Amino acid sequence: MSELYIGLMSGTSLDGVDAGLVEFIGDNIILRGFEYTPFSHKLRVNIQNLSHPTSAIRLMNYGIIDTQLGQLFAQACINLLQKHKVSASAVTAIGSHGQTIYHAPEKSSAFSLQIGDPNIIAEETGITTIADFRRRDIAAGGQGAPLVPAFHQAIFGQIFDLSKQNITIVNIGGIANITSLSSHKTIGFDTGPGNTLMDFWIKNHLDKPYDKDGAWAKTGKISSKLLNNFKEDPYFRQSIPKSTGKEYFSSSWLDRKLTVAQNCCASDIQASLCQLTAETITDAIQQHAPLTDHTLICGGGVHNSYLIELISKNLNHPVSSTAEFAINPDCVEAMAFAWLARQSINNLSGNLMEVTGAKQPVILGGIYPGRNGLHGK
Repeated sequence: MSELYIGLMSGTSLDGVDAGLVEFIGDNIILRGFEYTPFSHKLRVNIQNLSHPTSAIRLMNYGIIDTQLGQLFAQACINLLQKHKVSASAVTAIGSHGQTIYHAPEKSSAFSLQIGDPNIIAEETGITTIADFRRRDIAAGGQGAPLVPAFHQAIFGQIFDLSKQNITIVNIGGIANITSLSSHKTIGFDTGPGNTLMDFWIKNHLDKPYDKDGAWAKTGKISSKLLNNFKEDPYFRQSIPKSTGKEYFSSSWLDRKLTVAQNCCASDIQASLCQLTAETITDAIQQHAPLTDHTLICGGGVHNSYLIELISKNLNHPVSSTAEFAINPDCVEAMAFAWLARQSINNLSGNLMEVTGAKQPVILGGIYPGRNGLHGK
């Protein structure tokens, strides 16, 4: 029996929303369509202001952005369906990650907050919507992140014989995370900054949203003193399970670390930040998944050819994009939230205890019924 789901992902890079139309035929997972909707400059700035770790938040602004994101997510779904000539009634449910405003899994009152009103998504599309995936895992004692390793296990387990080789998936968004897959164990965690600090630095100095192909970083000289200062941060030595966010690896974090960078020019700092991302990813693989036979890269960082070059140099096994295995690297997380929605609809858990640290598997997310009931039929 074939089922269609939509997955929505808006990550820490704050560039826009990915919408994936995913077909499930038994255990087979097939991407049938994809739509990217960029944020307007104004919305991006408003989200940045709302999610800054030290900003004072007016509830009026919070409510307006929550509504605007809900409307944008709904329109992304509508555009996706129209583009691929699929009726809303054919879709079982939408899984919406939402936009993370603050992720604080280590606080005494741990929480993770995503916005983008799912009531609006369900109402405007007519499709049952599942959202707020992270907080149930936190309620069960977990970090609420990362959630994609369970999906990685499902989809890459179809492609690779894990009894014969060990695979590591690296997702490089604003924050980077890895999933190590083998026949006997799955682990996953956030390794630290992905693109977020590099994006911040180039925006401040060249007014560009990101460093295309790592071209600017490539012109700089990596400062070993600065890199070591970056890597002295206790997060990198913290035991797993662990997760982090832009709240931690923020502009303030970078400012504090740059006190030892008196002799570094701006491009040197960009080069050192790129090296930081590469080394913390490869250090994590070498420490926690030393038997990896093949590393696959997905997320926006896959397009930074210099970053991928640095990662490849530090590993003694093949490194490639998930595209080489017919999985679009830009779509993996959207597909994951379609899969998580299906898990929830079918009363199945979506978290992995060994990844998030939760005390038990739990069904994730809140369910917002579509126009004609839970399945929108």
